Amino acid sequence: MNALGSKLKEVLYAVLPITVIVLILNFTLTPLDSSLIIRFIIGAVLIIIGLSIFLIGIDIGITPIGQSMGATIAKSNKIWIVVIAGLLLGFFISIAEPDLHILAGQVDSVTSGLISKSSLVVVVSIGIGVLIATGLVRSVYNIPLYKLLTVLYLIIFVLALFTSPEFLAISFDASGATTGALTVPFILALALGVSMLKKDSKASEKDSFGLVAIASTGAIIFVMIMNIISKTDKMTGSLEQIETTSPSIIGPFIQKLPTISQEIIVALLPILLVFLVFQKISFKMSKKAVRKILMGLLFTFIGLVLFLVGVNAGFMDVGSAVGHSIASLDNKAYVMIVAFVLGVVTILAEPAVHVLTHQIEDVTSGYVKRSVVMGTLSIGVGLAVLLSILRVLIPDLQLWHYLLPGYVIAIAMTYFVPKLFVGIAFDSGGVASGPMTATFILAFVQGAAEAIEGANVLIDGFGMIAMVAMTPLIALQILGLVFKLKSKKEGVERNVESF
Repeated sequence: MNALGSKLKEVLYAVLPITVIVLILNFTLTPLDSSLIIRFIIGAVLIIIGLSIFLIGIDIGITPIGQSMGATIAKSNKIWIVVIAGLLLGFFISIAEPDLHILAGQVDSVTSGLISKSSLVVVVSIGIGVLIATGLVRSVYNIPLYKLLTVLYLIIFVLALFTSPEFLAISFDASGATTGALTVPFILALALGVSMLKKDSKASEKDSFGLVAIASTGAIIFVMIMNIISKTDKMTGSLEQIETTSPSIIGPFIQKLPTISQEIIVALLPILLVFLVFQKISFKMSKKAVRKILMGLLFTFIGLVLFLVGVNAGFMDVGSAVGHSIASLDNKAYVMIVAFVLGVVTILAEPAVHVLTHQIEDVTSGYVKRSVVMGTLSIGVGLAVLLSILRVLIPDLQLWHYLLPGYVIAIAMTYFVPKLFVGIAFDSGGVASGPMTATFILAFVQGAAEAIEGANVLIDGFGMIAMVAMTPLIALQILGLVFKLKSKKEGVERNVESF
């Protein structure tokens, strides 16, 4: 109960700011329908309870499974086992990620089935599997992360020259969506399990991060290849108007519950089956340890269901309504300010962000404080949402105008920043674009795009997640440079360069 209490307190601080901001907007700039606001408050309560239970489930269920699998794979000392395990685990974890199914469903409906949901999910999952295998091989052979990321992003830039603008947004969004609430904790634990077997503690520390970053490039590369092969360019699309004036309060929650429960069961089943197979063959844990992990998986299931029901039934419609109302005002400065503030506070409620920041603090023995990482991430994501709104307001601004210089700067910085921070920064890019961002902020930007004349909802809406995935790369590497300068100035023995 103590664990639940501390998690509840932590999550309460994370979710309250966004709730307060929406309520303030309701009583000032954008008065909303009363049923919408009541649904929003119910959604906030479900998110707080769900996120708290989910985080406990991750601690006692998902993390031990991932670490044990990582250690088992590394112990084999056979590269073909590492590659096959990476391919299979990556594919099954990704194909089960709820965020990816949400994005693929949106793409399917917006393109009128031109890009089917199932084809996008399979293509992205193959990409994730291939790149997780690559990431595990990198860890075994001590290949520097910054060198591998340079090669991967050079491939992405070359493919981008042949990719249609619509697919450019979808491919970068897919990389953000696939690194969601379920995938990230598992990949982080897998990387930690492999790296912990290294005799060099500094190499182990560095290799604990970076696998999420490598995996997320797989989604971008394989969706771009899918576009080049299928030649599906010149797409047009429109989003279905969300019914925001529905008088029903409880209805949307009841409607979402079975669908989301089914998605999470499908998501957790492969992890459960793989764990049971590994337990029989390799782990040989005690019955007590197995029971604890199964309890953790149950908590993860309950927590994720409550969280996603709260987000989808309580938050999304409000996001769209607020975005549309504020963008409709004569003074466009309002929508820009609100976009930045929402970006700053929404990231605090992302489940995977909490998992990553705790792991950063644990791995660095408290040297890199989670509050500092969280603050830096918040500013980065705030700027990402602000830049996305600017793209809606200024039709001539295109997604590649942001992504090309942004990724060039991010890759260039990897050669100067302490290597631990390179892994942390690139992992954070994938982690930041989770279910809260992909629902509430996406709905906000799409609502704004609907209200602004000349904005393209298909291109402008889908590019937002790509922006949220990019800005933390630069923000957290700047933090790394600050740590580097600070340690030199103070003459600290444990220089961050040693990372």
